[in-house]
Amino acid sequence: MSAYRLIHRILNISLGALLVCGMAQAQDKTTRIVVPFAAGAVQDTLARSLNNELGAALKQTVIVENKAGAGGTIGTALVAKAAPDGSVLDLAAASHLIAKYLYGNLSYDPMTSFAPAAYVGNASYILMVPGDLPVSSVADFIKLVKASPGKFNYASAGNGSATHLSMAYFAASAGLEMEHIPTKSTGEAVTEVLSGRAQAVIAANVGALGFKDDKRVKLLAVTSPKRSKFIPDLPTVAESGLPGYEFTSWFGLLAPAGTPKPVLDSIQDAMATVLKNPAVQERLAKQGIESEILTNAQFADILKQSDVQMAEVVKKSGAKVQ
Repeated sequence: MSAYRLIHRILNISLGALLVCGMAQAQDKTTRIVVPFAAGAVQDTLARSLNNELGAALKQTVIVENKAGAGGTIGTALVAKAAPDGSVLDLAAASHLIAKYLYGNLSYDPMTSFAPAAYVGNASYILMVPGDLPVSSVADFIKLVKASPGKFNYASAGNGSATHLSMAYFAASAGLEMEHIPTKSTGEAVTEVLSGRAQAVIAANVGALGFKDDKRVKLLAVTSPKRSKFIPDLPTVAESGLPGYEFTSWFGLLAPAGTPKPVLDSIQDAMATVLKNPAVQERLAKQGIESEILTNAQFADILKQSDVQMAEVVKKSGAKVQ
């Protein structure tokens, strides 16, 4: 064998070994999805509905980590400071942008410190009250609360959460005087209503739909601009007594700013594969999430629109972090 052919064969063998090694390293890589709220929260349930299939699509291990506290800002700050390589992602929702207008000393900017990596979908919320409360509509509820200013309260998943702002916005829009009871998760907030310790909660679909036949609570209305396909007989808040009111949330993965576009595109492509999976579609439907495959440019547009909306919601609600 000539020296040329020998060198050529050695180079081919070496290149093949490098490719195999690179593929093994890629498969050994772990991506962390940070959920900035406690276990059982809406985003936690969603993240755990996707991580295994997302890992398979990325050919990586994808794990979910809960980093709760301060209205979601602790976990979000962790992602903002992470290396911009796609290995640490934030499972974000509307509350991600709410924090910008509630806290004056954030260590990050919810818009500029992140890059959209993969849109998942959106969900509406549902106004829930105790089953023995003598109301059957939003109009009834508003009338009852107005008759006794300061007597009624509402629960939320914590200061700065979407459940907090959606209800504060509702109360302000209706001219209601209500006490806020923050808890650690949507599940805990719903429990406050089930027990009668709180008279209302606006919970995301995933936290409310399971109680539609439970006599301990009444589902009065959905917060979306049109009726939800998941519970079509339930009217919207606007048609049931508070015209002009609407509140919905998007869900998606955000990466630290500066993450290369090819990395972001690979995450979005993987999510598109996941969202086509019938098993995943069924899981999301049970959570009341309407999934949609969008490009990251389209996701960026949604973030811009949501930022404007959340600024108005916080301003009108008069909500303050205690």
